[in-house]
Amino acid sequence: MNIDRQLEIIGRGTVDIIPRAALRAKLEKSSASGKPLQIKLGLDPTAPDIHLGNAVVLRKLRQFQDLGHEVTVIIGDFTGMIGDPTGRAEARKQLTREEVSANAATYEQQYNRILDPARTTIAFNSEWLGKLRLHEIVELMAKTTVARLLERDDFATRFSTGVAIHAHELLYPVCQGYDSVVLKSDVELGGTDQMFNIMMGRELQKESGCDDPQIGLFMPLLVGLDGVDKMSKSKGNAIGIDEPPLSIFEKLMSIGDGMMKQYFELCTDVPLDEISTLCDSSATHPMLAKKRLARDVVTIYHGAEAAEAADREWDRRHAERQIPDDIAEFDVPAEMVVDGQARAVTIAVAAGIAPTSSEAKRLMQQGGLHINGVKIDPARPVIPAVDKTVLSSGRRKFVRLRFTT
Repeated sequence: MNIDRQLEIIGRGTVDIIPRAALRAKLEKSSASGKPLQIKLGLDPTAPDIHLGNAVVLRKLRQFQDLGHEVTVIIGDFTGMIGDPTGRAEARKQLTREEVSANAATYEQQYNRILDPARTTIAFNSEWLGKLRLHEIVELMAKTTVARLLERDDFATRFSTGVAIHAHELLYPVCQGYDSVVLKSDVELGGTDQMFNIMMGRELQKESGCDDPQIGLFMPLLVGLDGVDKMSKSKGNAIGIDEPPLSIFEKLMSIGDGMMKQYFELCTDVPLDEISTLCDSSATHPMLAKKRLARDVVTIYHGAEAAEAADREWDRRHAERQIPDDIAEFDVPAEMVVDGQARAVTIAVAAGIAPTSSEAKRLMQQGGLHINGVKIDPARPVIPAVDKTVLSSGRRKFVRLRFTT
């Protein structure tokens, strides 16, 4: 595969590549020599489950694997006991060896849903960090400065507000950076919140005599189900990749319409031009786009059959709940359908759900008009031309719409 195409694949969804020009140079050198790049990802086992937010960087690792490069996943069993201070307003609770071991035990089974096990090397950083003698730690810490460490936003904020910064926390970015020295990594992946730690690895490689240090590739932080904070198990806004298919499907159907583009780009393999169409409400109804998103994500982690079953069950539980067994049907005239959708107010009146257009508009503004159990958004007052869609108002008025092709 030519270098431009490799860069296009690698660049999908990335926030930044530092330095970007160096990545092309490394790819060209790899292609010419036939020697694969060494790609690194560090995971601290602070929780037993991997969620879609964690999977963003794992999926990027898989792309590197598919391009022929070698991937090493570092389980931070040593750094996990220090605790990553990234984004913390106070010191993170230090995990015990037992907690780290228990959490790490579940990781391999889960990330193997994404990575190719045959092409993935697993390493535990206690293998080298746990063996460092005190004089070696002193030599390592001498490669950076307190001023450099205090450039971290979280440390700088805590220092300026008088919140304690414990001495052991200063070790974390240096230890993570030393992982890159040991592995001789060419590229390290992480979320944007890991920029300081990853660039520390690049600096330590230089200080250790490496003339071609690693590149930092940074992925955005996936927004959680609340639409506000990054996805996190501790915040209760996460979707675990090991959750049952229906649970994943239901949670994805609950996200805000404005979140779909990021989820499609980071959590699926849907081509970017197709994502643009799916996320254009004038081209695709948001509910149909969201169902596509949910099916694709469930397919990745549980297979196509499970995705179809989850889709059907979601319809049964949500789209068809409280719908009487015997409801009226309405054949939607072809002239009411334009570009695969029909105006909700027009259909509501024609199908007898509302007596007048003004009443139909009032119902919609108050959240009283539903398609398949989902409120019609007044900002998007259309119904997708999908046969057997159910239009309803309240608990008594239901009609099944028949669209002819």
